[in-house]
Amino acid sequence: MRYVILDGRTIKDMDEVHGVFAEALDLPDYYGRNLDALHDCLTEQAGEITVVILESELMSAALGDKFSRLLMLLSDVLEERDGFSVYI
Repeated sequence: MRYVILDGRTIKDMDEVHGVFAEALDLPDYYGRNLDALHDCLTEQAGEITVVILESELMSAALGDKFSRLLMLLSDVLEERDGFSVYI
């Protein structure tokens, strides 16, 4: 199982979110670093993936409406694939 830990105390923008996903999941260099590319990577990755969001209030404040879009993407992935979980 692979874990992606998004910590609201350190995440200040979406580039940092994409960096955490890229590192945790060993995404290829050509990863597009946008929500569409993230969706594709999360649905195509083999194996179990757990995303943990810490200090979500801080992350929401830093990302604004992009945080709700990220949560919607994670919700969509939960519905689309087995072995994927999210904890907030």
